[in-house]
Amino acid sequence: MYIENKNNGPDGDGRIGWVELSKSKNTYKFEGKNLKKVKGYKYNCICEETGEEYWISGPKKNGEDKLYGGRVQIDDDAREEYWVTIRNQPQNKNKKFYRS
Repeated sequence: MYIENKNNGPDGDGRIGWVELSKSKNTYKFEGKNLKKVKGYKYNCICEETGEEYWISGPKKNGEDKLYGGRVQIDDDAREEYWVTIRNQPQNKNKKFYRS
């Protein structure tokens, strides 16, 4: 999934990583945080523990995930799946970042 922390404003740090969806499908689990789905302005989840705002979505095939563009980090355990399956660019499977 594409995950962007919006706590410091609408142009947060973006990354590609794995999230777990709860059985109720109302909460994501990411890095030990429970991110509850909500409707907000430029965010769609709130951390239940800290109140931090996040945008979580499926990664786009064209790599244009960030609303305002910029650098996106790819987690090590998601990198090959992202480059090979999502972007169809297996030659880039060792790249840890891309510009959105």
